[in-house]
Amino acid sequence: MSQNSQRLLSVDTLRGFDMLLIAGGGTFIVRLKDKTGLSWVDTIADQLTHPAWHGFTFYDFIFPLFLFIAGVSVVFSLESGLAKGISRGTLLKKVFRRMIILFLLGVLDKNIPVDVFHPSNIRFGTVLSRIGIATFFAALFYLYLTPRQRFLGVVSILLLYYAAIFLIPVPGYGAGDISFEGNLVGWFDRTFMPGRLLQGTYDENALLTQFPAMCLSILGTFAGMKLRDSEASENSKVLWMLGCGAVAIVIALIWNLHFPINKHLWSSSFICLTAGMAFIFLAVFYYVIEVLRWRKWTFFFEVIGLNSIAIYLLYRFIDFEKTAKMLFGGLYSFTNEKWHNVFSAIGALILIWWLMYFLYKKKIFFKV
Repeated sequence: MSQNSQRLLSVDTLRGFDMLLIAGGGTFIVRLKDKTGLSWVDTIADQLTHPAWHGFTFYDFIFPLFLFIAGVSVVFSLESGLAKGISRGTLLKKVFRRMIILFLLGVLDKNIPVDVFHPSNIRFGTVLSRIGIATFFAALFYLYLTPRQRFLGVVSILLLYYAAIFLIPVPGYGAGDISFEGNLVGWFDRTFMPGRLLQGTYDENALLTQFPAMCLSILGTFAGMKLRDSEASENSKVLWMLGCGAVAIVIALIWNLHFPINKHLWSSSFICLTAGMAFIFLAVFYYVIEVLRWRKWTFFFEVIGLNSIAIYLLYRFIDFEKTAKMLFGGLYSFTNEKWHNVFSAIGALILIWWLMYFLYKKKIFFKV
């Protein structure tokens, strides 16, 4: 089987690494803060929490990375379908159905128990719906636009979003206010978004931020195309992705001088920064796994990456930490109580991985 048609272990491994953190696999590191006396541990823990508003931590990168990887994967999926003679329209309908299913799963995820008789209490802006929407538009752009048109589309979206934030006046605040209270995104959500907003007067996964967020998946399609390019050498693919990443990060840092890097707003500078980082992470994983063939360490993450939606929903609906306390509590009960929540988080991680491993061995993969 050619590399063009098979799954890439590097992509599955990177997705598994990313999904583990999205689902809460890094909780035990956060709980280590101020307990070890090691400054580097505290520094890592600080990087696994979101800043209050402007600014950036590594944890801000986790969700954008998944959107980028979704764009990479959509290229392999669509090309596989096209090779089988499936029409572009049929493929797009399939991606559209997936978007609807992810939207419904997202509503279920964030609103259990769903208050169906009071829609105003339901939160509609969710992580899963954002993945579905971004993937759909990445597929739409990939199927019907040339690479140049896709790139110009991304540039146009980011520039128009930037212009809208700074030029459209918000009642009571005016134009260009990028504070939590006065930004255009929050006003737009309060005015047009049905249901409950995450922060009460604002929701980072609601309406306007869908546009810059989808750019990450669209940019991911460029990486997917490069990875499928049979005429390019492996080293040239790595260098190309590293170059794209470096350019995007430089643009982000310059743009940050006027439009701050901000995950809550999904600012244009934030999109450029996280897209650049995603290109670089993918290049490193590809080089280590596909070029150097260092693969023994990948299995832990591959098991998760092949069932990414399953681990996300299982972490949400099953209290693995409670189960871990019941199963493993006796093993650490003699330790200082301040360490108990760390051990319970590690126990939860062990349980969820073994469940993913069980599904992997049984070849049970949940796909939407």
